[in-house]
Amino acid sequence: MILLNLLAAPMGLIFWTSIAFIIVLVLLRKLAWTPILNTLRERNEFIDQSLKSAEEAKAQMSQLKSDNEKLLAEARVEREKILKEAREMKESIISDAKKTAAAEGERLVSNARAEIEKEKANAMSDIKAQVAALSIDIAEKVLRSELSDKNKQTEIVEEHLKQAQLS
Repeated sequence: MILLNLLAAPMGLIFWTSIAFIIVLVLLRKLAWTPILNTLRERNEFIDQSLKSAEEAKAQMSQLKSDNEKLLAEARVEREKILKEAREMKESIISDAKKTAAAEGERLVSNARAEIEKEKANAMSDIKAQVAALSIDIAEKVLRSELSDKNKQTEIVEEHLKQAQLS
């Protein structure tokens, strides 16, 4: 019975306890639950916004990565193009240098040949002059020896006259 007495509470106590409970509930709702729920809602919105920002950043990073790969591919193509042009330019310069060297060599050979021909002509002319001078000296000595004798002089004159008459 005592146990039943403890369970059976007077009506006034139940009424005032209920009113106090309702007041505490209203106060908690206004002062605690609403700010807590607003804070949770704001946090949920912040998390959603952060997730969207992260997805956008991920998409931007993916776009930047593909742009970087595209730029790298273009840079490689450009590098290959520049290297090809440099090789072609090198080959062109080498070819031009070879042509110039060949032309210069040909010119030098031609000049050397002309100089050799000139020196050869000068030498031939000197030899001819020396041969002529020697011939004259020899002829003079021969004529002196032959003209020193009177009979020989007469003989030479007659022979030249005969040849002059025949011509």
